[in-house]
Amino acid sequence: MSDKPERWSQANVYPDMWVDPDADPRNSDGVSPDGELATLQDFLSGYRLTLRMKCEGLDPEQLARRSVPPSTMSLLGLVRHLAEVERDWRNWVVTEDPAPKLYGARDGAFEGAVADRALVESAFADLVREQSATDAVLLGYEDLGTRVGEDGTAIRELWVHRVEEYARHCGHADLLRECVDGRVGQ
Repeated sequence: MSDKPERWSQANVYPDMWVDPDADPRNSDGVSPDGELATLQDFLSGYRLTLRMKCEGLDPEQLARRSVPPSTMSLLGLVRHLAEVERDWRNWVVTEDPAPKLYGARDGAFEGAVADRALVESAFADLVREQSATDAVLLGYEDLGTRVGEDGTAIRELWVHRVEEYARHCGHADLLRECVDGRVGQ
């Protein structure tokens, strides 16, 4: 026997996919969004949903399971990290009253990701709250070229950076989920 999970998928049409295209909530039959902001929001929404999908159906122990030593990365750690990062981006814009760190020290989001149901529920609630708060701040700027913060970062860059951050971590989530139960990414 091996403790290595067997690869599996819920897909039937394309067995190497996470789900079949018709069952994928990220797919739409409509045309792509019009405009730069709508496009950025669409991509960000898709990656946020992907992260939630990668965490679905797992218990606290599975969500908190670390990748490989010495890494402290886990699916739960990613959720907490992204909540912290959303807050950080907001702090770049709202420099006069920065919100404190959610999870303490630099790697606190990962190190504190332990198998506890209340902690898991809190982490997902933190993520939703921080996403909404950062979205609201950034949507307050009609011109994506507006420069904010001490570094004069363009609002556009913050939207693009958020898409990049979620995309990168969804790749990590694919591998973490496969290690937990063998379910493969898409």
